[in-house]
Amino acid sequence: MWFMLAKWLASFVTGPVFDDLLKGYQAKLAAGNTSETIAAGLAAKELALQQRELELQTQLRIAEVGHPWEPDKLMGYFVAIYLGKLLIFDKVLGLGTTDGLAGFASTTSNLIVASYFAKRGFENVARIIRR
Repeated sequence: MWFMLAKWLASFVTGPVFDDLLKGYQAKLAAGNTSETIAAGLAAKELALQQRELELQTQLRIAEVGHPWEPDKLMGYFVAIYLGKLLIFDKVLGLGTTDGLAGFASTTSNLIVASYFAKRGFENVARIIRR
């Protein structure tokens, strides 16, 4: 009864990973002879390996995000601050006037904004092509 209750609660919290752990533990408890014990041990090692792979994938995702002070992010912050000042203070509140960007500054800010919106799409296309 307790095992069924734990399994039911686990299905809400962790899903299939916890179910696999429970199956492995059940197999280890039910193992009667040497071959079943070896199979249960291999199943437990496989589950531990899968858990470690998930941890490493999470660490990789964290590493890919990077730091907030990288140059491309700093340039994005500067453009966001400038556009926020233009929209909020100048247009919405009418508290000032800011000259528009021209020449190199205009081209650079447009490229920065475009790269922020198109970057993930290009990465996904490159990942699909690479396969």
